[in-house]
Amino acid sequence: MSDRKPSPFKILLDSEAATLIQAAEDVYQIRFKNRAANAYLVRGSKRTIMIDVGLSTNYPHLLTCLNHVGVTPDRIDMVVLSHEHLDHIGAAWHFHGRTYVAAHRLAANKIMLRDDFSMLRKMFAEPNVPINIDIWLEEGNLIDLGNFRLNVMYTPGHTSACITLFEPDKGLLFASDTLMPGGVMGGVFGSGSIADYIQSLQRIKGLNSRILLSGHGRLSDTPQEDVRIAIQRSHALLEDTAQLFDALDARSNFDPIMQSVRDLNKLDD
Repeated sequence: MSDRKPSPFKILLDSEAATLIQAAEDVYQIRFKNRAANAYLVRGSKRTIMIDVGLSTNYPHLLTCLNHVGVTPDRIDMVVLSHEHLDHIGAAWHFHGRTYVAAHRLAANKIMLRDDFSMLRKMFAEPNVPINIDIWLEEGNLIDLGNFRLNVMYTPGHTSACITLFEPDKGLLFASDTLMPGGVMGGVFGSGSIADYIQSLQRIKGLNSRILLSGHGRLSDTPQEDVRIAIQRSHALLEDTAQLFDALDARSNFDPIMQSVRDLNKLDD
């Protein structure tokens, strides 16, 4: 007999491609069954938003899930992109001309300039189409939906451009790839930093969060335990990379770079 408590979350639709789950009243997770990130629908009394939209190839399945709860794309007031990776933002171009698309200013810059390296273009077989960002978000912005008030937090680490949305009254934590159930870390990519990751996790730890809505995997009703484990793991990862750095002999690796700088300085004399 299992000791695991039943999930408080309700499955509304389960197809071969995606699962629609109700996380709270008027809050839905769309979990795709391929490499696409989770998408979230938050249906407010004044405005309705989506947080991430998955891959472009999943767009038909996204529509099926939205239709199941009576929402069409033209009824979505804003699409908020958590960061620049294509598994989170690939379908955003389908919303052009229908709704505003928002992202942190650093993510917006990478997306608008079509920085394929930062967006992980080679990892995903996505159409190479422009994604326009209408609103550049910053730490401290508030997204007011009427019955939901989402605070924008700048939480770099996974990349330099990650944001987390937190609804303090309901304890909803939309943490994308910064924190996942079981304390799983989303990895540190290109512009990311383990030290920034740890600081972002420490900030999240201080929140009175009750439901974790992450970029991948299941919903979690134990966000405090999840973040405690993630902080432990990130510190261990920092120690591992420090040992690796020492083993590589930093001086010999950086000597060619420093010599180039010295040569440039000589040209200025």
